[in-house]
Amino acid sequence: MGKTLIVIAGATGSGKTDLSINIAQHYHAPIISTDSRQFYRGIPIGTAQPDKEQLQAVEHHFIASHDLTQDFNCGAYEQEALHRLEELFQKHDFVVAVGGSGLYIKALCEGMDDLPEVEPELRASLQQQLQQRGVDAMALQLKELDEAYYEVVDKKNPARILRALEVCIGTGAPYSSLRTGKRRPRPFNIIKIATDMERTLLYERIDKRVDIMIEQGLEQEARSVYHLRNLNSLQTVGYREMFDYFDGKCSREEAIELIKRNSRRYATRQFTWFRRDKEFVWFNPSDVGNIIQYIDTKVCELK
Repeated sequence: MGKTLIVIAGATGSGKTDLSINIAQHYHAPIISTDSRQFYRGIPIGTAQPDKEQLQAVEHHFIASHDLTQDFNCGAYEQEALHRLEELFQKHDFVVAVGGSGLYIKALCEGMDDLPEVEPELRASLQQQLQQRGVDAMALQLKELDEAYYEVVDKKNPARILRALEVCIGTGAPYSSLRTGKRRPRPFNIIKIATDMERTLLYERIDKRVDIMIEQGLEQEARSVYHLRNLNSLQTVGYREMFDYFDGKCSREEAIELIKRNSRRYATRQFTWFRRDKEFVWFNPSDVGNIIQYIDTKVCELK
């Protein structure tokens, strides 16, 4: 039987973690994270990393595996994750990949374009501009350099805006002109599952999850990394709002409400991203039996 990667994706708060553990236990499989923030050490609360009990239930990889100061982009993740998969498939027939970062899932399953590296000084300069001007202004700068990519990029995602600007400025060519979109073959089968639920329920879950993060100490966690606030790894929901609160730009209560609002908006963008990939089959995360039945059927078809 060929080796199989079971991909579980979906919006933040949609039950991916619990589902992945159930699926991994059923297939005696390890889990590899595709969440672009759970890779980092020191920020377990704001990134909703699996808790101690969940980590003990199933073998996990790429959870708190990298330092915040490391520039762990999609290309680096693709290389490291494929190497780890090669090792894991020597012992296991199945591996479960779980996370909500669409670009990292794409890197793992299809590969990324070989884009040029940029000078650290340029990256630092753009990070500083982001802090001073905000993501909307940086997006408009991208529009001037590459309107084609501007039309399709998530304009509220600073990491993607800055990466495109780095390439545009560093190479003098539009970022979109360097993206080939060619899929690279993988030496394993891929089955894609996405978690789905009624939008109102999801938003309620997100709001409750933020309240729990606050109770667990999100504010203290954000203060502990405040001195690193310019790092790309901290340009994400939960930390940006807390940093604004520390800077006196909003109250604590306003920061919490903004985290909830921005998390809901991020979830909507995640749904849009994954809906574009027709390989995903959507299930309620509680429907474990039917999900396993679907996976078993696909495995038989792929033999």
